Amino acid sequence: MRDNAHMNDTITTSAAQVQQDIADEFAFFGDWSERYQYLIDLGRQLPPFPDEYKSEEHRVLGCQSMVWLVPSGNADCMHFDAVSDSAIVSGLLMLVLRVYSDRSAAEILATEPEFIQSIGLARHLSPTRSNGLASTLAKLKEYAAAVANQE
Repeated sequence: MRDNAHMNDTITTSAAQVQQDIADEFAFFGDWSERYQYLIDLGRQLPPFPDEYKSEEHRVLGCQSMVWLVPSGNADCMHFDAVSDSAIVSGLLMLVLRVYSDRSAAEILATEPEFIQSIGLARHLSPTRSNGLASTLAKLKEYAAAVANQE
């Protein structure tokens, strides 16, 4: 399930740099209608997600939309695949995956999602989307902590 061009830059770029890249991309847009459209466009770039992973085991609770998050890898390099039934949430997932996927469990656990503040998402997401994003990040870090504790 790893065929996304944006994901490839995580291999050599730190999470902090990816977050700065995201901030730079969003700074290009003049208003939030353009930014929402960009999020929708990003969501369309998510890799295909097999239906068999759309299970309760992988579902992120706390989201108004349906969201599934599937981890793979080990403490040295964790990969995440995700999908949502919402176009904007899919774009948010794409941003989360760019920052956190294909990183060590230690880097995942140490990385705060600063891009949420830096691009203004905290002020422009509905409370239910904000809660869903927080739930997704918590689940992702829960997976990373579990893998880190196995090592």
